Amino acid sequence: MSLLDLCDNAPAFVNIDATVADAINTMIERHAGAVAVVDNDHVVAGMFSERDVMKKFALSGRAADATPVREYMSQYVVMGSPETTPAEALQVMVESHHRHLPIVDDTGKLLGVISIRHVLEAKIDLLAEQLRRLEMKRPASATIQ
Repeated sequence: MSLLDLCDNAPAFVNIDATVADAINTMIERHAGAVAVVDNDHVVAGMFSERDVMKKFALSGRAADATPVREYMSQYVVMGSPETTPAEALQVMVESHHRHLPIVDDTGKLLGVISIRHVLEAKIDLLAEQLRRLEMKRPASATIQ
């Protein structure tokens, strides 16, 4: 299964020239915990997350509608590709303490953003299906007491 199959239909993103308010509004509208920040060629330049709002921006005293998101985005971004497996993505997110992973093509253009929630929900669905199959195979006389 491709990571892109687990992503939302369209990734949440803002242009690098956007304001912090633009990024926050996009996160609210898209019900996303982070947005990718892309340049004019749609190449990922950074990520801006709820954590960036809380840890970097919230007490800065600056106006969200007049502050460029590029000043508060995380510039070091771990990225995945369509070939990255869900297990690899989960491992990277856990190890790097990031809850979102942009998925990019060979040129760095944004294709999607996967969240740790997307990966875990897919794993839960898979496990639930495996349990259903096991329950269907169990004889009727085999009950738990």
